[in-house]
Amino acid sequence: MMKENESSRQGELSREATLEAVLFAAGNPLPLSGIAAVMDCEESEVVELARSLQAKLTSEGSGLTVQKVAGGYQLVTRPEAYATVERLSQVTDRHLSAPTMETLSIIAFKQPITKPEIEQLRGVRVERALAKLLELGLICELGRKQVIGRPILYGTTAVFLRCFGLDSLDDLPQLPAEDPAARLELEAEAARQSGKADSAAEKDSPAEDSAKP
Repeated sequence: MMKENESSRQGELSREATLEAVLFAAGNPLPLSGIAAVMDCEESEVVELARSLQAKLTSEGSGLTVQKVAGGYQLVTRPEAYATVERLSQVTDRHLSAPTMETLSIIAFKQPITKPEIEQLRGVRVERALAKLLELGLICELGRKQVIGRPILYGTTAVFLRCFGLDSLDDLPQLPAEDPAARLELEAEAARQSGKADSAAEKDSPAEDSAKP
């Protein structure tokens, strides 16, 4: 009897309201395929429901809206409510420092990029900024660059897209055209820095005996 009552109550909800509940409960962005599986419907229906829900929330003057983020859908606060919602940071301040934000910006626009390349652009060391960004999950290691010293390559993550309300990296604003000569100079300097680090490591390592007993 209880299951029948629950089914009856659920049947009173519109499909848009059901989608709203699913997105609210998820918190993080849900992929299209995941929503379709949860709601037992086709992905095309989810797209239409998301569009309908967004229009409904807007017409009702809701403080929430549906946003396509990181390849999925998420229930988020409207931009107009930002000034008020921002006051939540007074309870828990998780703002990035200016140097860390600058480092993140460089990685976002120049990825994949190495630590020496970032330091060449910023003019300062970035160990702390990289450690903080890795801790927050905003960046990750993408492998190693095939140059002397094989420095680690860094790039942004899905967490970065979600935090900045981006669907993909294509949504980043366009930067002015880069000077090829400046790019070559940057790569040459990064290679020199990597070479210095490699040479220092070799000097610190104990020398191997060349003579055999």
